[in-house]
Amino acid sequence: QVELVESGGGLVQAGGSLRLSCAAPGLTVSLYTMGWFRQAPGKEREFVAGIASSGSTYYSDSVKGRFTIARDNAKNTVYLQMNSLNPEDTAVYYCASARSGRSMLYKLSYDYWGQGTQVTVSS
Repeated sequence: QVELVESGGGLVQAGGSLRLSCAAPGLTVSLYTMGWFRQAPGKEREFVAGIASSGSTYYSDSVKGRFTIARDNAKNTVYLQMNSLNPEDTAVYYCASARSGRSMLYKLSYDYWGQGTQVTVSS
């Protein structure tokens, strides 16, 4: 059974950093496209970053240059390093997995989702 477990969220001041982790028991992350999405109150869930099985990465324009997605195959874990956080980054962040080859930008590409972790950035 596939399970995605996010951790690392919390409260941080503007300009600060957080690192989110996504552990994936039951799934080999290096064989899948792994993505991070976020959902702020009253808004739709949006793509943040993704890493393909090849290792290629892609970022939304809003986080490019500030966030980094990475994968540790030995730990079977995907990370999202978030730097220079601002209040607009406040949201619940979700990890998700998709079959390799699907577009990483779209929610419908993803088959499994974690429960989410809250990130709150204070001004």
